[in-house]
Amino acid sequence: MTRIRRTLGLAAVLAGAAALAAPAAAHHSFAMFDKKKTVTLKGTVKEFQWVNPHSWLHVNVPGADGKVVEWKIEGRSPNVLSRRGWRRDLIKAGDKVSVVIYPMKDGSAMGAIVRVTLPNGMDINADTPGAVDTDEEGPRK
Repeated sequence: MTRIRRTLGLAAVLAGAAALAAPAAAHHSFAMFDKKKTVTLKGTVKEFQWVNPHSWLHVNVPGADGKVVEWKIEGRSPNVLSRRGWRRDLIKAGDKVSVVIYPMKDGSAMGAIVRVTLPNGMDINADTPGAVDTDEEGPRK
């Protein structure tokens, strides 16, 4: 009987350790983004993916040479974004947007969303609570 208890106890401890380790292993760092600078992109939305663990915004941006470059921009989770005023249908394919991002340190056409300006002029912020971005003068329209 004692051997069964030890085996069950060990199994419970291992299961608990595995449950605690899974969330830590599933999350990744944002260290690949250069949070010391921002880049503003103006282009046309190809796709907005409202998915876990992070949303994705794909924007086609004309380059200096006239060629279109698809930027893949990582956002926060739908849960976090919805608490900040975002909705699944807020950004649609074909929308002309301006996107402020933290660029990748390696210079690739990827980044992390800071703020998106929609065709109607509304700024939606990914870094601070609220759908309307604010600055020292008050809300931006």
